[in-house]
Amino acid sequence: MTANSPPPAAVASPPATSADRGSPGRWRQLGLLSAAMATDNGEQGAVSVLFPAMRSALNLPLSALSMLVALGKVVGVVFGPLWVSLAQRFPRKYVLAVSSGLWGVWTIATGFAQSYLQLVVLFGIAAVGVVGSGPLINGILADLFDDRTRGRAAGVLFGSVALVTAVLGPLLGQLSRVDGGWRYGFFAVGALQLLAGLGILLFFRDPGVGGAEHQLAAVRTGSAAPRGRSFDRASLRRLAGIRSFPLMCLQRVLSAQFVMVAFGVVFLVDDRGFSNAQASLVVFPTSLSYLIGTLAGGLAADRVQRRFPGSGRIAVLQTAFLGYGAVAYTATQIAWTHLGIYAVLFSLLGLLQGLQPSVNRPVVMAITPPELRGAAFAVFLGLEGIGWAVITLLVGFLGDAVGLQATFLWMVVVVVLANGLLATPLYRTYGRDVAAVQAELDRRATDSRPLPNETQS
Repeated sequence: MTANSPPPAAVASPPATSADRGSPGRWRQLGLLSAAMATDNGEQGAVSVLFPAMRSALNLPLSALSMLVALGKVVGVVFGPLWVSLAQRFPRKYVLAVSSGLWGVWTIATGFAQSYLQLVVLFGIAAVGVVGSGPLINGILADLFDDRTRGRAAGVLFGSVALVTAVLGPLLGQLSRVDGGWRYGFFAVGALQLLAGLGILLFFRDPGVGGAEHQLAAVRTGSAAPRGRSFDRASLRRLAGIRSFPLMCLQRVLSAQFVMVAFGVVFLVDDRGFSNAQASLVVFPTSLSYLIGTLAGGLAADRVQRRFPGSGRIAVLQTAFLGYGAVAYTATQIAWTHLGIYAVLFSLLGLLQGLQPSVNRPVVMAITPPELRGAAFAVFLGLEGIGWAVITLLVGFLGDAVGLQATFLWMVVVVVLANGLLATPLYRTYGRDVAAVQAELDRRATDSRPLPNETQS
């Protein structure tokens, strides 16, 4: 931020009409993106929900679940930026259709695995495509919706993912009653991915980089239209110079709440004595609460942000982390006898977790200029993958050694509470970073306007 940058109070978005709050037909386009992301998440969901059945069929240890979940995230560190780079050379629509949809043939192939090694190899190849959807879809969402509506849009996006998970999770869980039913789970998810990819290919219209920024309206179709930056050192240096961005990345590295998504069903089976089919029933209310959290959280975050433009989203994010840690302690450290109690507690966890993507994605979008958002989400989600991989591996090995209850105390409750405290410095940096981006966009808008004598020619 330079000496001429506006003060933090300037982060409030300028008045906008309904026409310039995003790309035309943006909600319909968001529906296609939601379908793609939901089916991609179905692959991880199949592993988490059906792992007890897979463990019996292939004689797997608990650490195998950690390995599969970690593998799905680690490949994102390498291949997430690769898909972003490809999207600089080829139309984003086609890159997204391949990575997020047509790559589903490998998810289908995973269902044919006959050994742990084959399972790891095929699942890893399938994950190579899935990891491309995160940075691409989040970047496109920022081009479809302006800052006033991004929280709501992110809520709809991740809420749709939760809705599909709420329906798909219990259905996949019931496949554990069938001999080899876990294989059909991968077949079904892969087929849904293919359908989503075809939908993107046939019906999606790319709004273009910076499509929702009102300051860039004059240059969107000209030679000065912004283009996405390649994933290179210059982009990384610019991202590192945005003070809020490293703090947001650190929070994603420590996002231990994903452990409950991966190990929640296994915890209820191993530590609380429920059957796989019974334990999978908590997936529906948990996912439904996540859906409510994303939708309500997106609306609430947008309203709080308009009321407190320098700190509103940060306050919502910190509250979600601290609340999650408190409920996670109650859900994992007290042995309840009724599955219904766990359904309620897991639902609260889903609600609090649902608040987070409706906030942290718009935060990253607001602090980065349009051409850097694809690279920003590649870094953001890649570091999230590293953190998730390390934490889940530790949970798997510690769970084998001391049990999941003790492991959850240190690797979920303590880590999430510490993560909530790490949001505190963002109160100082976020407002200034958003003001700097708006100042840069205003400068570009001014530079793109024709001079008076040019209008008379």
